[in-house]
Amino acid sequence: MFSDKFMRRNKGMKIIWHGHSFIEVKTAGKQILIDPFIDGNPFTKTKAADFSPDYILLTHAHGDHVGSTEEIAKRCGASIVAMTDLAGYFAEKGFKTYGPNIGGTEKLDFGDVKIIPAWHTTATPVNGVNLPLGVATGLALKIEGKLIYIAGDTGLFSDMQLVGRKQPVDVAFLPIGDHFTMGGDDAAYAAKLLQAKTVVPVHYNTFPTIKADPQDFLQLLDKGQGYIPEVDQPWSL
Repeated sequence: MFSDKFMRRNKGMKIIWHGHSFIEVKTAGKQILIDPFIDGNPFTKTKAADFSPDYILLTHAHGDHVGSTEEIAKRCGASIVAMTDLAGYFAEKGFKTYGPNIGGTEKLDFGDVKIIPAWHTTATPVNGVNLPLGVATGLALKIEGKLIYIAGDTGLFSDMQLVGRKQPVDVAFLPIGDHFTMGGDDAAYAAKLLQAKTVVPVHYNTFPTIKADPQDFLQLLDKGQGYIPEVDQPWSL
């Protein structure tokens, strides 16, 4: 489902959904990757070598979100932005990081990154031991005056209504795959709490356990609120 308002071609910010929860933002000469799950992502045709970002933003430590972060950051020197414990893990490995904690905001040269709570787990293998690296989070990005909410992996929670407390949410990326996150019904209710102008479903159909029909999800939203981007193709906010 495509709408002309999302396909306008202008010189402003471009957003690209690469499948699963991998999102790319291009703004003011900066390239930002969010949860760059590339190897093992059945939707994107891109490779890690295709990207040389300025920043990599992470919601949490699971492999289908951290993805190719180390490979890309090591090659191009990208800064990693994540909640403080996960950022500390990468800092100890020699990467440049920014690590605000939940509720904190990092002001960067492309805009602001605020760490938002999420309800999810974070354990990941470290030296053969499954360890939690901080807690799972969402991200609220303020770029070019727009508010972008990346829910990350999460269940439904009522405090989502606070994300747009100071300004309306322009676009919200919400997981709909169920099992590991909220499903479509809860995500639709999350959209009501957020009062987001546009809602993009993510984190579905990557694995058999998160099979979902995004068109069914769009039917639960207000008319014109839902948007399914074409994978690997830029669109304007």
